[in-house]
Amino acid sequence: MPQHIAYPKIPLFQFLTDTANRYPTCTAFNCRGLGISYRELNAITTKLALALRTLGVKRRDRVLIFLPNSLQFIIGCYGIIKTGAIVFPTNPLYKGLELWQRISDSKAKMIITNKELYPVVKETASKTNVETLLIPDDEEVTDASWMEKLLADKPSVPTQVEIKPKEDVVTILYTGGTTGVSKGVMLTHYNLVANAIQNAVWFEWNHRDVVIGLLPFYHTWGQCTGIHSPVYAGARVITMPRFSTEELLMTIEKEQATVLYGAASVFNMLLSSPIINKYDLSSLRYVKAGAMPIPFELKERWEKSTGVKMVLGYGLTEASPETHNNPPCRVKAGTIGIPIIDTDARIVDMETGTINLPLGEVGELVVKGPQVMKGYWRNPSETRTTLRRGWLYTGDLAMMDEDGYFRIADRKKDTIKYKGYTIAPAELEDTVYMHPAVKECAVVGTPAPIVGEIPKAYIVLKEGCQLTEEEIIKFCEERLAPYKKIREVRFVEEIPKTHVGKVLRRVLRDRESTSPP
Repeated sequence: MPQHIAYPKIPLFQFLTDTANRYPTCTAFNCRGLGISYRELNAITTKLALALRTLGVKRRDRVLIFLPNSLQFIIGCYGIIKTGAIVFPTNPLYKGLELWQRISDSKAKMIITNKELYPVVKETASKTNVETLLIPDDEEVTDASWMEKLLADKPSVPTQVEIKPKEDVVTILYTGGTTGVSKGVMLTHYNLVANAIQNAVWFEWNHRDVVIGLLPFYHTWGQCTGIHSPVYAGARVITMPRFSTEELLMTIEKEQATVLYGAASVFNMLLSSPIINKYDLSSLRYVKAGAMPIPFELKERWEKSTGVKMVLGYGLTEASPETHNNPPCRVKAGTIGIPIIDTDARIVDMETGTINLPLGEVGELVVKGPQVMKGYWRNPSETRTTLRRGWLYTGDLAMMDEDGYFRIADRKKDTIKYKGYTIAPAELEDTVYMHPAVKECAVVGTPAPIVGEIPKAYIVLKEGCQLTEEEIIKFCEERLAPYKKIREVRFVEEIPKTHVGKVLRRVLRDRESTSPP
């Protein structure tokens, strides 16, 4: 792996322009049988930028995208970027109040949506000053005639706009809110350019790769690995609006996909499906699991069942998102790998935030690199707390081993305090996952008199399996230090997660605080 790359100081949309010149007729994105080439995508997004500029969208205006993974999203995203405006991707599952909160917080000039989602937008937009642009369905969106109607009787304006890549924010993406209130993360053109190149170089992507675009495009990981990194490499993306086990497996086989990124829950569901062995997955060079701690048992089962290598890494919205990856040829089980190209990482004391800890000791992970955010949107106090002396304080607990590989212990705010001991829920979850009857689990601290908090496990059982609270407590007791003992168990039908599969321990903790005694 190179230690350093000279990242071009270019606007993010330059990737598309350059790739359209190199591979004009190659398919850029497919979605449910429809495709668009790089040349077509570059041309139509330039026309959309002209339309948006003519409709009054200016540099640094905020434009919301309220769309699922689709050709519409891709065209809307690059059209906005080419105007110099800021893209505000918004979860297409949001209801009226949630959408109103995003519009209000962003102070958006415009929202781009489709006919299916328009009723939610119409109800919400009537309470705000935001303008709405209705984009056609994927079958019609690649035909520029709809934009010509938009521009009828309106004087055109130049599309050229000056971009300062290191200063200008290109997108604002919201954190998952797993530990509290979601915050808007301001990422510059340079941040996203750097991380897209870091990912593509690390995994040796090229124009022959076929990437499954399953991760939500409104999320930072989905944007990096499902849009910008593939466009930089000239790869083809198979866009999937929603997850379906059979559709995903069938698509991998039919399209000879080479790369799949997904949350741990996706791979759990694939492994639990009785049809996984019906499909040929041998075209995959590797898969990458993330969004939550990955149990060793999951990686082992996946590789044994499919023969496809699973690579683990780490990232966060504030870092565009990737900061760590296992080198594909030197994967170390149970770790998130090493810092990626041009990225520094260290472990510091949780209390002082400044003292570097020795190898093997758990502390807060802090990182530095070209992909680290500019700051939080309209939140200078949180920005000062998170960005200190050039370092991004992740809020995650980790340790570094003698080989320079990092292991995540847990979220700093998720740790359980029992009789003065600090317990990392992820360690307990890894132990619970060892039981053959467990499909999913999450451990949180529940308040307890005298001792502070006790670990409580929420467990989803595999279909057809039975397990008692006493059995799982004894199972863990045999494998953990006495103070780490799981003391309560609750069997549930599902674990609450974000839309990218990250466990919402905050929701479980809230349940504990509101449960009757």
